[in-house]
Amino acid sequence: MSSERQATPVASAPFDALAGRRKPRISRSVGRFVRHQPLGTFGLVVIFALIVTAAAGTTVLPHDPNATSVDVLQAPSWKHWFGTDNYGRDYFARVVAGTRVSVSVGISAMLLGTAIGGLLGILSGYARGLFDLLFQRVVDALLALPLLISAMLFVAVFGTSVINMIVVLALAISPGISRIARAATISVMGEQYVEAATVIGAPFPRVVLRYIIPNILAPITVIVTTGVGSIILAEAGLSFLGLGIAPPAAEWGQMLSASRIDAIDAPWLAIYPGLAIGLAVLGFNLFGDAIRDALDPRLRVL
Repeated sequence: MSSERQATPVASAPFDALAGRRKPRISRSVGRFVRHQPLGTFGLVVIFALIVTAAAGTTVLPHDPNATSVDVLQAPSWKHWFGTDNYGRDYFARVVAGTRVSVSVGISAMLLGTAIGGLLGILSGYARGLFDLLFQRVVDALLALPLLISAMLFVAVFGTSVINMIVVLALAISPGISRIARAATISVMGEQYVEAATVIGAPFPRVVLRYIIPNILAPITVIVTTGVGSIILAEAGLSFLGLGIAPPAAEWGQMLSASRIDAIDAPWLAIYPGLAIGLAVLGFNLFGDAIRDALDPRLRVL
């Protein structure tokens, strides 16, 4: 009985040692990324700050972003860090509130568009034949239009609420993602182990989950990380044109559009949301480039 009790720590020792080695390995990988990708690290810090700001929202701010006051068009001060707009609303609170809208729409639309485009691309690359031919002609037609124009067409159909904006932008980006997923699927389908699995009668879901998806994650991951910035920019562009989320909701593009009225007397109305858009797009693009270099060094720009 005593010998069995003494054997237990010995048996678990290799697992404890393996778990102990994983932490240094992860820390070394993080340290290597920070050393070799300083711009990517900066982008990751920006993304983290945006997500924290979006999660916290206006709950920690002293001012309501939609509360009006008599302090109209006040310059930045200790009371109002970013000044006030033409309704006396605290501009810092509105920029922070706009962060939640832009980040949530950007990330949600990217994930939904990746799911739609990735699934259709895998089906097209796996099935080939007539379905692939017809589907690619539709994709070609949609890719001939810029992202903003495609989004405007979908907005005319679905409307301009937050949920509709996510769906609109997801549908607008899905053709490009489907093209990448299709090309990666065709490449993987040519491998011998996938052909062998198909020959022995492996069902389609098993082939997709076990062989195709793990092998197309790298290019899809790069597209996801860099694409969020493009979606944020497109969403701001739609709001700037009056096709996005309607006021009084705080949204960066809509704030930029409204700032044109008082741009000379109150330039901060355009500066701060413009900086927020630029910083968000820059952060996601830098991190996406770093992920691309890490996953496939052959794509690194010298």
